[in-house]
Amino acid sequence: MKFSVIISVFNKEGFIGNTIQSVLNQSLQDFEIIVVDDCSTDQSQREILSLEDDRIKYYRNSQNQGAGATRNRALSLATGTYIALLDGDDLWYPHYLSEIERLIYKFPSHKVFATAIDIEDHDGVRSSSYSFQNQTGDRHLSLDYFTSSFKNTLLTSSSTVIERSVFDEIGNYDASIKSGQDTDLWIRLGLAHKIAFSTLACAKYLHAPLSLYKGIKSVKDRPTFQKYIPYEKENPGLKKFLDLNRFSLAVRAKIWNENDEAQKFIDQIDLENLNTKQRKILRRSGSQLKVLFKTKKILEKIGLRLSAFS
Repeated sequence: MKFSVIISVFNKEGFIGNTIQSVLNQSLQDFEIIVVDDCSTDQSQREILSLEDDRIKYYRNSQNQGAGATRNRALSLATGTYIALLDGDDLWYPHYLSEIERLIYKFPSHKVFATAIDIEDHDGVRSSSYSFQNQTGDRHLSLDYFTSSFKNTLLTSSSTVIERSVFDEIGNYDASIKSGQDTDLWIRLGLAHKIAFSTLACAKYLHAPLSLYKGIKSVKDRPTFQKYIPYEKENPGLKKFLDLNRFSLAVRAKIWNENDEAQKFIDQIDLENLNTKQRKILRRSGSQLKVLFKTKKILEKIGLRLSAFS
């Protein structure tokens, strides 16, 4: 088995059927699909079981464990050489796995592979943008994760494929992190490996621009990045990447009235790593920010649409 597609699910009844079907529609068919349901309370299970294909392997947690633990269970059940990540509400275009295979052949020494994505919201579909310079115009590139992810993250949970052996090297998802486990994983991947990347959009990410106000509302449940501070001194790309994360978390902390937590993040930021608009935002109060973030366009203009930082 070449690819193990792992999907963690929690209450995705309106999406999961289309998500799995997008895998079944791949032009490259050498895969298994591992779906782990984290005790969904909607009809996700019915939607999954309605799809009849022997390659779909469905498991359900005995109790709700959270995204990190659920993804780790999926990893433990996978048998493929390569682990292909996919969220339960995103889609792959039919050429996704074949494009990943091209990257594998072009960069035989690489172990982490990803493609560009399209982002869909209520305004329509747009292409994601990144901070690397493609001077050669080549579609297939070997990139540093951090310096390529200042605008939007190069890696996402629906456009990344990882050689199975890498998890033995860097570890699995940190299940102790309630929200943002993927960002923590991307950092460890970026420290250990270059990314083989295709500029061809091969996946569609469902972007919820107002997610700032939904779900978990405490930065205490998100990564603090303390364990990566020793690496910052020798890796300016990592330092800027983490400062952009800290900026995002500081803003959220202010909005959620966690002012002490906000100040902790601000104290760690080198302001030279922020643009002028972002610096001005940091000076605003929580009440001012709540008004400001009522509109999606302002949210995006200051650099808070980055999926790695949300």
